[in-house]
Amino acid sequence: MSKEIQYPGRGDLIGTKFKLFSQNNLEAIDRATRDVLSNYGVQVSDDEARHIFEDAGCIVDYETNIVRIPDFVLNLALSRAPKTFYIYGRDLDEDGNYTDEHRIEQSWKGRVHYTDFGTGIQMCDYLGDGKYETRDSNDHDLAMTAKLCDWCDGISFYSLAVSARDWAGVGAEDVHEMYTSMVNTTKCFNHIDPVAGHVKYYWEILKAMYDGDEKMARDRPLMTMLVCPTSPLELSFNACQVIIQGARYGIPVNVLSMAMAGGSSSIHLAGTLVTHSAEILSGIVLAELVKPGAAVYYGSSTTTFDLKHGTAPVGSPELGLISAAVAELGQYYGLPVYVAGM
Repeated sequence: MSKEIQYPGRGDLIGTKFKLFSQNNLEAIDRATRDVLSNYGVQVSDDEARHIFEDAGCIVDYETNIVRIPDFVLNLALSRAPKTFYIYGRDLDEDGNYTDEHRIEQSWKGRVHYTDFGTGIQMCDYLGDGKYETRDSNDHDLAMTAKLCDWCDGISFYSLAVSARDWAGVGAEDVHEMYTSMVNTTKCFNHIDPVAGHVKYYWEILKAMYDGDEKMARDRPLMTMLVCPTSPLELSFNACQVIIQGARYGIPVNVLSMAMAGGSSSIHLAGTLVTHSAEILSGIVLAELVKPGAAVYYGSSTTTFDLKHGTAPVGSPELGLISAAVAELGQYYGLPVYVAGM
């Protein structure tokens, strides 16, 4: 661990910086990751994505749906992925012109920003005198969490906090969640439960926010999407299509693994980092093949698997270690990084 003192200033953090790896360590993890991608491959469960990979020079087995990604394809994708991009809020001045009050730079080795996380499916109502009632969350709860996060200066953008369970089975729940979130915050919205078949509807809403101006919607993204590969080493149909459509519409995509060491990945944290990185990089390669320069995050909510209780403890020390490690790996690849809590 090295200690890095940052000078105080607006929005700066002062404290310690964990440096877990030497350059040799990072290169060793990278070599192992490239070995997995090029020799073993990733299962890609979407036909369009398989053809995109194949056209770029990847080796595709259409019987097993395994795609092997050679180094030259990975290197090209990493060279195309932007080191910096911006996300925006719905900020208007008195004359109706857009301002940059909530513009956030998402940058390789850039400033640290914070968001809430979910998606919760229940709320706990305080009834007084130590009494509480737990119930399913609804659209109103979602609106209230969005307003609360909009008020909090320490939160840079709003991530879907709770689900609108009152829309489940009634309408397109994820579309309602997107709309409710966006109209109740002026900050950028991060949809962490996007549905591939509904991305086209998200896009229509985003354009409507700019009075139908498609160029503005692309140049000033009001929303990002988070998508998870399925550990170990699969890009599902939903993941592939969210990545593909996000790249085409100009919606930044956070490719985020939720591997569980000892469950869906190696019991050894170093081994988990290898398969984790292979999953993330395969999604990033897909985005850059669809649209060179597509805005992407190198993401993680990877933790350990509790073998005794059958749970994925996100408050464990191992999650903090993995997140610190992922941050270094993302910086090694020159990408903006998004990781779970400390």
